[in-house]
Amino acid sequence: MAKKVTVTLVDDFDGEGPADETVEFALDGVSYEVDLSARNAQKLRDDLKKWIDAGRRVGGRRRGRSGIPGRGRGSIDREQSAAIREWARRNGHKVSTRGRI
Repeated sequence: MAKKVTVTLVDDFDGEGPADETVEFALDGVSYEVDLSARNAQKLRDDLKKWIDAGRRVGGRRRGRSGIPGRGRGSIDREQSAAIREWARRNGHKVSTRGRI
């Protein structure tokens, strides 16, 4: 029998709706990831804009906003990651809920 596992990521900021994208940012040498709806992702970008405009770029790569959720995340998508995590847990492996597998 086939089994399909569906994982819906929820907006980390308000917890109200599904997350459309994962936004990465760094501050004081610490990198962060937050799953956000398109609306909250734009709010974050708008809030950070004045600081980014006043700052100097010191590294990293330029990434265009393609509008495609999950782009640049590697070779597997969220559903595959969820299925891998579920399999690992069922087989006694300790796996975090987010991040690298």
